[in-house]
Amino acid sequence: MGGELVNADSMQLYRDLRLLTARPSPAEEAAAPHHLFGIADAGEAWSVGRWLRAVSPLLAEIGARGRPAIVVGGTGLYFTALTRGLADAPAADPAARRAAEQLFETLGEAEFRRRLMAADEGAASIAPGDRQRLTRLHEVAARGGETSSVRRSKTRPALAPGTWAGVVLEPPRAALYARCDARLAAMVEAGALEEVRALLARGLSPSLPAMKAVGVRELAEALTDRATLAEALARAQQSTRRFVKRQLTWFRNQTPGWPRIVDLDAEAQWRDLARMARLA
Repeated sequence: MGGELVNADSMQLYRDLRLLTARPSPAEEAAAPHHLFGIADAGEAWSVGRWLRAVSPLLAEIGARGRPAIVVGGTGLYFTALTRGLADAPAADPAARRAAEQLFETLGEAEFRRRLMAADEGAASIAPGDRQRLTRLHEVAARGGETSSVRRSKTRPALAPGTWAGVVLEPPRAALYARCDARLAAMVEAGALEEVRALLARGLSPSLPAMKAVGVRELAEALTDRATLAEALARAQQSTRRFVKRQLTWFRNQTPGWPRIVDLDAEAQWRDLARMARLA
């Protein structure tokens, strides 16, 4: 397509975990221009706002070169920020957050969501199981003033309507799970355990985003003799499958109008994409 690849995966931002986050290989990166892959240190905490500030001028630069920008990744909130805008949110309130977490535990998700809807109708757009966003919405709503949904209604998307098209890769779930299991095993064979070892040696805060990457905690258990490598791998595979399920649910809820590519074969996927882009 003559395009340039732009990363929209919150974990592939970090240079410390090339294998465990399945970042493009050096050979793949040499095949076409890649941007925002492995640019951040694991000691940094990138947010969606920081990513948006980095990606917006980059997309303008690619457009000025007359080339298409192909934004790729699995972090749905990044795509939401691009296509719908990102509302300014008030600073975190630890006491209000704890109160929201406690109420969630007491009520359960269904009742918590029902009550939250009365304060902010934006709760309806949050995917099932997304506890973090639900409690954050409650935290903001409890402080009074403009709700998150009202602030969002005042935002403008980074990409103007009509200037972009979206597509979701959604292969059959059973096949996707099998591929995830195989990929985790291949990651370990290729040295993912050593990546995690090096990360742990830095003594970073466990609250940093890179430390929460799927597989880090599980493989760390093998390195600290809390699990065998086989047990750690099985747990990492299970965590990945659970993540995939949440990811699929998010994209189904948030991007229902985007076309889907369901083929497993790479060449078939390309033909589908080319047809959608009217290149075939």
